[in-house]
Amino acid sequence: MAALFKQNTFLLSLFFYFLVAICVVAELERFEQPIKADGSLSLLVVGDWGRKGAYNQSQVALQMGKVGENLDIDFVISTGDNFYENGLTGIDDPAFEESFSNIYAAPSLQKQWYNVLGNHDYRGDVLAQLSPILRRFDSRWLCLRSFIVNAETVDFFFVDTTPFVNKYFHEKDHTYDWRGVLPQKEYLSDLLKDVDAALKESNAQWKIVVGHHTLRSAGHHGNTEELVEQLLPILKANNVDLYVNGHDHCLEHISSPDSPLQFLTSGGGSKAWRGDVKSWNPKELKLYYDGQGFMSLQITKTELDVKFYDVFGNVLHKWSTSKALYSSA
Repeated sequence: MAALFKQNTFLLSLFFYFLVAICVVAELERFEQPIKADGSLSLLVVGDWGRKGAYNQSQVALQMGKVGENLDIDFVISTGDNFYENGLTGIDDPAFEESFSNIYAAPSLQKQWYNVLGNHDYRGDVLAQLSPILRRFDSRWLCLRSFIVNAETVDFFFVDTTPFVNKYFHEKDHTYDWRGVLPQKEYLSDLLKDVDAALKESNAQWKIVVGHHTLRSAGHHGNTEELVEQLLPILKANNVDLYVNGHDHCLEHISSPDSPLQFLTSGGGSKAWRGDVKSWNPKELKLYYDGQGFMSLQITKTELDVKFYDVFGNVLHKWSTSKALYSSA
C-alpha cells in the first residue's frame, strides 16, 4: 500500500508540474473564506519564518497560538520566505513538517493558511510549494502564485512579487526556479492586468493586497522600486486600504502621504536584523521594530484594527481606521 501511495503521489506530482509549467497567467483563482456570525473577521500575519524553529521561530509560533486563541482567529496569512534558505527540494522535503506543521501546532493555528512565495522560496522547487499534494500532508496549507480570498466585507489580493525584481534574473550566486514565469515581461503584464481588473470589480468594504516584497520600508531592503513603479499606481487608483508584506525582517507600519493606503511589514517570523534601519519621515513611520514578532487584523464592516506583537506577546503598536457603512438603497 505504501509503495502504491508513493507511486500515485509521484504521478500526480508529475501531472501537476506539467500543468503549471505550460500554463500562462489567467484570471486569478478565488477562494471563499467564511466569517463569523456577527460579520467580523480575525487573522494573524507572519512572514520570513521557515527555519525549523530556530532564531525564535518556535517562540513566535507559541505567542501566535496564544493570541490566535484570544482573538478566535479565522485564518493565518504568510507573507512568504516560507522555507529557508532555498525553499523546498520537493514535495517530500522534511522541511515542510520541520518548519511548518511541527512548529505551528497550537490548536488556534489549525486554521487555513494562505501563503505567498518569497524570493527564498523561488530558490528551491517552487512547484513543490504550489502542489496540492502538500495539502494531503497538512490540510491548512494553501499556496498559489497569485490569488484572491473573498471574505464578504473584505477582499484579499495575493500577488506574486518575486518575478518583478529584475536583479534575481541576473544573480550569479543563486539559482531561481522560473518555471511558469517566463517570459517575465508577459507574465508581469498579465498579472498586473488581472490584479487591476479584480480590484476594479471588487465591491468589498475593505481591500487588502498581500505580497512578499516591500513597497515602502525603512528596513534593510528598502523600497522595491519595480513594485513602486508598476504595482503601487494600481493600488492607489483602486483605493486599496492596506498593502501587507514581509521581506524585511522586522515589524513596520508606514502611512502614505498622499492616500489612505497603509504599508504594513510583518517579516519577523524568525531571524531579525537588529539595528538595520534607514532614516524616514517620522510623520509617516508609525512603527519600526527590529525584532521578531507578528501582526493581527480584526475587521468588521466599519472598523479595521491592526496590532503588532513581539516575541513575548507584548503589543508593540496599535492602529485603527473606520469607514461609514453606505446603504445601497
